[in-house]
Amino acid sequence: MLALATGRRRRGGNLPGVSVHVEVVRDATDEVTAALRRLLPQLSTSAEPPDKQALHRIVGSEATTLLAARAEGEIVGLLALAMFPIPTGLRAWIEDVIVDEAARGKGIGEALTREALSLAQAAGARTVDLTSRPSRAAAGRLYERVGFATRSTRIYRYNFDDAES
Repeated sequence: MLALATGRRRRGGNLPGVSVHVEVVRDATDEVTAALRRLLPQLSTSAEPPDKQALHRIVGSEATTLLAARAEGEIVGLLALAMFPIPTGLRAWIEDVIVDEAARGKGIGEALTREALSLAQAAGARTVDLTSRPSRAAAGRLYERVGFATRSTRIYRYNFDDAES
């Protein structure tokens, strides 16, 4: 677990007096399910918030590590770190980073991201990838501040809902 005390000023405009603790979610508890159902609509309006059974599949997956950030005991952020072996090495992706709107600007996203990077490095990943929409300017600044660099690549998506049979 990473404990990030933001009582001192840190890069990124963290507010004094806020303590953030990041932990690996190991169980699909009612608390985590409720937090995910509350936070997910702040990230995606089209994704169906998972129920406890879906959360159990996420937490039980060998390829996914779900991180939760707590401030004052409440879950205020989540991040999914996906890691899986492929022929070119261990692939690591950060997905579904969500920080509660009321808790943004306090270092929570940075704490989640840094813990994910630490876990990926410890597992043997050489790189970590993520995507972020251009409209999420604050998230982009966070990722660049942490050390991510923009890559020149094209992202493709196949949507089963749009495919014609």
